[in-house]
Amino acid sequence: MKAKLFIEYITLVENIYTMIELGGNIKLKGFTELDPATLIVVKKIVGNYTKKLTQEHPDFIELLLDLNKIGKFYSLNVNLSRRSGSLVADAKEENLFFALSSALNKIHKT
Repeated sequence: MKAKLFIEYITLVENIYTMIELGGNIKLKGFTELDPATLIVVKKIVGNYTKKLTQEHPDFIELLLDLNKIGKFYSLNVNLSRRSGSLVADAKEENLFFALSSALNKIHKT
């Protein structure tokens, strides 16, 4: 029981330190490893898509992006939380910006 609680605690702490919050309703997980210039571009892209998504989905709650680097590929999972249910999309690309655009376009077109 103590081991399970310890693992849950470590996971929670890791999530806190690897999570970037933008404006309270956008969360970026796994983006802390990016260089500052790349992160600025990512924030701009995500902000623009979020603006569109909040207009199209008035019941918008939160947008969560989870980034993983697998070899030379960027794997991105996107979860749009709404009162009426969640929308989920993912993308895997060699270019981070292509992965970001692809996953967010899938959410946007749903």
